[in-house]
Formats: sequence, C-alpha cells, structure tokens
Amino acid sequence: MNDKKELQVAALENGTVIDHIPSEKLFTVVSLLGLEHMNNNITIGFNLNSKKLGKKGIIKIADKFFCDDEINRIAVVAPNVKLNIIRNYEVVEKRELVLPDELRGIVKCANPKCITNNEPMPTRFHVIDKERCVIKCHYCEKEQTREEIEII
Repeated sequence: MNDKKELQVAALENGTVIDHIPSEKLFTVVSLLGLEHMNNNITIGFNLNSKKLGKKGIIKIADKFFCDDEINRIAVVAPNVKLNIIRNYEVVEKRELVLPDELRGIVKCANPKCITNNEPMPTRFHVIDKERCVIKCHYCEKEQTREEIEII
C-alpha cells in the first residue's frame, strides 16, 4: 500500500468514537468513563495532530454506547468534544458535547457547609454560563468555575 494517508487507528465496526479531546484532558476522560475497568476493545490516541486544537486525543470504544449521564461528565472537563456513534462501520450519529442545563450527582460542591457535603444526598447544579462553565449549587448557591470543579 503506497497511500501515505493511511488511518492512524483501525476502523470501528460498532461503538463510540470520542474525538477532539484536548490532549491534557484525555486521561481525565478515560478515568471519568471508567475505561480502565472495561473489557471492550479500546483504542486511545494521544497527542495526535489537529488543525483545530494543535494536539488532540481520541478514544474508540468497541460495542459501547454511553448514556447521557456518562456523556455529561465529559462535557464538564472537556467541552466541544465530538461524539460519533458507529454501527456497521458507518457513522449513524454525530454530536458535539455541550454542558446540559443541570448537573446531578456529577460535581462536588466546594462549600464545606453545603448540605450535600454533610448529608447522604446527590448534588445538583444549575449551569449559569455554558461557555465559561460556571455552575451554581442548587442548595447553597455557591458558584464554581471549570477550574474549581471536582468530579465525584
């Protein structure tokens, strides 16, 4: 094969491709999704060339389709990631991840006096600014930015 434009990563028959992950967030995304505990065939590309990002990460997971809660976890740490659903080697759905209007049970409240840090109950945040990722606790109204967010 003389074609210099070969795929860097093998094609996927069925599963999910998470693309355009900022390189510095790639392993955070791997951890958030618990990929290290899966038995699926997983391909991870790190520091691949990208016209848009300079360097990017990509994850291909065979025979795995994520629910919205799992995907929302990614949007908190790595916005504008592209998600491709593959069936029979064809892309059947493309999505750009954006923060939802509300985050439930994903983020820890930074206020030590918040009821969610003192009682066994799920956290709940309203997204105030999707571009800058500013969220506000439903219970104590403490605001946090992307840099301050701690994922549960």
